[in-house]
Amino acid sequence: MTQQKERWLQIEISLPAELNEAVTNFLMENGAQGVFQEETPASQGGDFAEDLSREDLKAYLPADVRVENRLTSLQNYLDELGRLFPDLPRPSWRSDWIADSNWGEEWKKYFKPLRVTRNIIIKPTWERFSPGGHDILIEIDPGMAFGTGQHPSTRMCLQAMEDLILQDRAARSRRVLDVGTGTGILGIAAAKLGAGKVVCVDIDKQAVAIAGENVRMNDVEDRVDVLHRDVVTLSESFDLIVANLTAKMLLKLRPRLVDLLRRGGFLVISGIIEQDTEGIEYHFLAEPFALHRTIVEKEWRCYVLLNEGGRQ
Repeated sequence: MTQQKERWLQIEISLPAELNEAVTNFLMENGAQGVFQEETPASQGGDFAEDLSREDLKAYLPADVRVENRLTSLQNYLDELGRLFPDLPRPSWRSDWIADSNWGEEWKKYFKPLRVTRNIIIKPTWERFSPGGHDILIEIDPGMAFGTGQHPSTRMCLQAMEDLILQDRAARSRRVLDVGTGTGILGIAAAKLGAGKVVCVDIDKQAVAIAGENVRMNDVEDRVDVLHRDVVTLSESFDLIVANLTAKMLLKLRPRLVDLLRRGGFLVISGIIEQDTEGIEYHFLAEPFALHRTIVEKEWRCYVLLNEGGRQ
């Protein structure tokens, strides 16, 4: 019996290196099932030097009824970036339909073991890695869900969590909430860093299934619950909340995050691009929050906030 080949729209984008993370994040938020930076081979000679200021991305969109709208949104977004950064070269892109029954496996070659903080290493299940004495190894089967530790917003959350939890002598009694868990990396990291109880929520059924399997693979299912729920339906309180979302979603969820965070607890918010910092700071750098720390990587921002009010 012949195996059914899936159809995908492959998008190739050539863009300034400074815009790589922003465009990657936009594509993932708009339905891309994988975004990868192409390895550019070294120049083989010739009269012109290679343009090292540009990078190439490949993204894959499913062949569904929304694909045309997604392409229109991509072009509008690239046009907006061109207006925001007039001194940078304009991104260019092209697309081709591909049919590949094995593409779901082929994409795995892009993911290798990655040290994301001083102590945390993210390792795909199919790769080998020998951790050192203080290393915290997290095994992940991304399963095409966003959240492999490669994106700055994820790395900054892990860095913030590592600093907060490892310095907390009472970490074993702390409750952690991971909002929009994706592959479950942040929730798994919280448990492996020493948190006593972790709740991961996501409204995407596929993400919940993948996160649940990753939790079991990392042997932390006794401390990590993965729920297919909207965070607004939760009622219990937490000592640490991590929300790696978009600025728009963070602003929408702010009242609920305040309600769920105990007094003296910390809120880590990430997924914030530089152009959105003004709105985020206006709403989050205000009562009941006090700024504990800001982490910056390229054009991305992560805020660590202390709740000076709220419930006990």
